[in-house]
Amino acid sequence: MSEKIKAFAAHEPKGKFEPFEFEAGELGKEEVEIKVAFSGVCHSDLSMLNNEWRMTEYPFVGGHEAVGQITAVGENVKQVKVGDTVGLGWNAETCGHCENCLSGFQINCPKLVGTIVGRHGGFADKVRCHWQWAIKLPNGLDASKAGPLFCGGITVFNPFVQLDIKPTDRVGVIGIGGLGHLALQFADKWGCEVTAFTSDLSKTDELKNLGADYVVNSRDSGELKKLRGRFDLILSTVNVALEWNRYLEALAPKGKLHLVGATLEPIPVVSFQLMGGQKSISSTATGSPTVVAKMLEFCARHNIETVTENYKMSQINQAFAHLESGKVRYRIVLENDF
Repeated sequence: MSEKIKAFAAHEPKGKFEPFEFEAGELGKEEVEIKVAFSGVCHSDLSMLNNEWRMTEYPFVGGHEAVGQITAVGENVKQVKVGDTVGLGWNAETCGHCENCLSGFQINCPKLVGTIVGRHGGFADKVRCHWQWAIKLPNGLDASKAGPLFCGGITVFNPFVQLDIKPTDRVGVIGIGGLGHLALQFADKWGCEVTAFTSDLSKTDELKNLGADYVVNSRDSGELKKLRGRFDLILSTVNVALEWNRYLEALAPKGKLHLVGATLEPIPVVSFQLMGGQKSISSTATGSPTVVAKMLEFCARHNIETVTENYKMSQINQAFAHLESGKVRYRIVLENDF
C-alpha cells in the first residue's frame, strides 16, 4: 500500500510549518498506520525544529505524541488491529532481538528509531510505526488529552518504576510545566510526600490541587538550605542550570537527583558530595512499551489527565509561538483538521 500523507513541515531551522505532502511508500510487514486525531506539541519538537540537537532533517514533520485509530496493518503485526485507538510517542521502532529489547529495556536498543528523527511524525493526517510502539488506550482515557502522556508523561513516570520509588518516599519535582505537572500527579497517586519546586509561587494553589503537599521557591537558597537531607528522589524537569549543590544537599542518604530535562550545561559535582550519604545522579528518557502501558492504566485508574491548551492542526505556527512564549499551561494538543 502506497499513498500520499498530508502534513505540516518546516523546511529550515526556525522555519514556519507549511502544508506538505509526501509519498508514504509500502506499509512494512510489522508496521501500522495510524490516522491521527490529536497530536501533542512537546518542547522537543521545538528543539528539533531549530536543529538544537544537530540531528534534524528537512523538510521536518514533527509530532511525537500522536493519538488516533489504526487504519492499516502489515501482515506480521501482532497485539493491535485496525480500529484500535492507540498512541505513539518518541520511539517508533526497535530491533526486538538485542539484549536490551529482550530484557524489556527497548529504550536502550542501539537501533532505536525516533518518531521524528530521520522520518516524518504526527503533525500529519497519518503516521506509521512498528506495532510494538503503538500502545492501546485503556477505557476511560480522554483521547484529546492522552497524546502528551506518550512523551512528557512516560518521561516522568518511568523513573518511579526504574528507581523503585516507594509510597513512603519523599519526592521533590523541579519545574512545574509540561513534565512537572504530570510528575506531581504521579508522585501523589503513588503515595509519596510531594514537594513542588517552582519559580512562580502564584501557582501554589494550583500545584497543591495537582498533588503537591508543599511548594518551595526554587530560587530561594535559604528555603533550599532548610530542606537538607529530606528527599529520597528529586526529579528535575528543567532544561536550565540550577544550584545543583543545594539540591544534592537536600537529598536523604541513598537519595537520587534524577534528570529528565535536557540541560545542556555540564553539572559540576565533587565526588565527596555523592560519597557522603551514597547519593547519586541519574537520568532516563521515555520508557519501554510495557511501562507506557502501565502508565496509561495508572492514569485511567487514578483519573490523571494532562492539563492542555487546544489548537487545530492548521494553527500549528500559532501553537509553536505560544510554546516559545513559555506561557503554556501545561501542554499543547493539536486536533487534526486536514
